[in-house]
Amino acid sequence: MDRIDRKIVRALQKNGRMTITELAESVGLSATPCSRRLDRLEKEGVITGYAAQVDPGKLGFGVSIFVSVELDKQDRAAIDAFERAIRLCDEVMECYLMTGSRDILLRVVAPDLSAFDAFLENRLMQIPGIRNLRSNFALRTMVKREALPMPD
Repeated sequence: MDRIDRKIVRALQKNGRMTITELAESVGLSATPCSRRLDRLEKEGVITGYAAQVDPGKLGFGVSIFVSVELDKQDRAAIDAFERAIRLCDEVMECYLMTGSRDILLRVVAPDLSAFDAFLENRLMQIPGIRNLRSNFALRTMVKREALPMPD
């Protein structure tokens, strides 16, 4: 990636809805070469998609919970089985394989504590191979960035 590619990525991270003409103008190119670069960045997987950023609270998801999961076993089969099961849970916004004392870290959204309790009992605790769970409730979001830092 060169300086112009980074400018394209930076601009689209700020506004993914800009037209190719607006994008080209913002990075100092004409529309055709800008469009070619954008196509290449998409084909190479640098740009993986476009999505609207939404406020979870305004859509009824007022609670964010971080759940640490410890598995009975940490082998490939156990991790793969957990991953397949957790992908079916729409409440799980992010799932990370971790180092340290916990094997998995989840970010879960729920409308309220009662809904989280139902998710915990009826979905998460039903997944085989879980040894221990610990939940931490987010009180408020202090920093949330969607855009990655892009060097000049």
